[in-house]
Parts: sequence; C-alpha cells; structure tokens
Amino acid sequence: MKLSITARVFVLCGCFLAGAGMIARGRGPVTMVPRESFATLPIHIGPWTGENMRDLSDNARDMLRVSDYTNRTYSKRDGASIGLYIGYHPDGGFHSPLNCLPGSGWIPVKKSRIDLHVRPSEASGEQISVRLNRIIILKGLDKQVTLYWYQGCGRVIASEYWGLIYGMIDKVRLGRTDAALVRIISPAASLEPAAEEAASKNAVDFAQQVFPLLSRYIPD
Repeated sequence: MKLSITARVFVLCGCFLAGAGMIARGRGPVTMVPRESFATLPIHIGPWTGENMRDLSDNARDMLRVSDYTNRTYSKRDGASIGLYIGYHPDGGFHSPLNCLPGSGWIPVKKSRIDLHVRPSEASGEQISVRLNRIIILKGLDKQVTLYWYQGCGRVIASEYWGLIYGMIDKVRLGRTDAALVRIISPAASLEPAAEEAASKNAVDFAQQVFPLLSRYIPD
C-alpha cells in the first residue's frame, strides 16, 4: 500500500516525536508482562485439529527475533487445512510477510485489508471489529490466501508503519516493546475464483476461532 506525501510526513513526524520521547525517558528496563507459552495453545480449536510443524532453526529464531512461537498445521474433517504461525517479539522488530514470501518463491498478486468480527477473549460474549491484511500469493500453479496482523498492548494493527509508531509510543508510555505477528495461510484447491473464495472462508473461520485464545499469549 502506497502512502500519500502527507501521510508519509505524518508518519515521519510521529517517529521523530516518539524517538525524542524515548531519548528523554532513557532506555531503562523493559517491562515483561506475564503470558502463557505457545506450547499450551490448544491442539483442538473449534472444528480444527492441529499438528506441530518443524521447529525453526536457531539461526531463524535469531533472525526473526522471537522468544516464543508456534508453527502448526490445522485441518478439518472435510480436508481443509490451515497453516498457523505466531511469533512473539519481546523487543518488537517484525519481518513483514510481504518481505519474506518472495524469498521462498511466493509472489503476492492481490493485497487488501478486511474487517473481521471476533470475540476479544474466551470470556467475552461480545464481538469487536479488527482490521487484518489479506494477500493472495502464487507459486507456479499453487495459490494461497494469507491473513496476517500485528498484535500487542491491547491493539490489533494491520499497518507495518503504525506498528512501528505504536511500538515506540508503548516504549515511552508503558516501558513495553513486546508484540506478536499472527499469520494464517489457507491453500486454495486450484487457481479458480471459487477455490480462492473457499480458501478465504477457511482462513476467516479459523481466525475467528483462534482470536479469542490469543489474549493468553499476547498480553494487552
């Protein structure tokens, strides 16, 4: 997504202001908020059953700067499958999927944002609206629908730019730098539009199922 000149100036000014606040405050100790390990994320989430994928190498963990993560495949009885990756970054500093996917051969061909109605926690009976990134990626004859967002300190953010700004603000205001990247990948059965629509529905369904659980692992 391209930003207008005015928006870019606004973002830049926000970065300078937040950076100045950080310098004035001093680095100081970072506040660590209690959270559960992703190892306790349920294997069964609604109609979906999970299976752990291969662990990340030490080099990959260091590059991604994650202290905890989950990397699983979830499937349903009808054969639908979902790839779930969540990385917890105690020091911020995300690698956008848009930058990582081309390196593994996937080409983003459609980019958009969607508003999704979800329950904010398991105990909540009400729903909130969150904005997520939705991208369609291709590799040869394979197509996938990907949803991803950044979450932390009580926020769900689609924009990498705003994620950076809020990260600096939270360091000044709360002494916190932690947040997470959540990514859901749903393979399409073919290149046909109907297959893309079915894959998108699976991704949305899983996002709505998993979102209420995330408050255990990504502190507000």
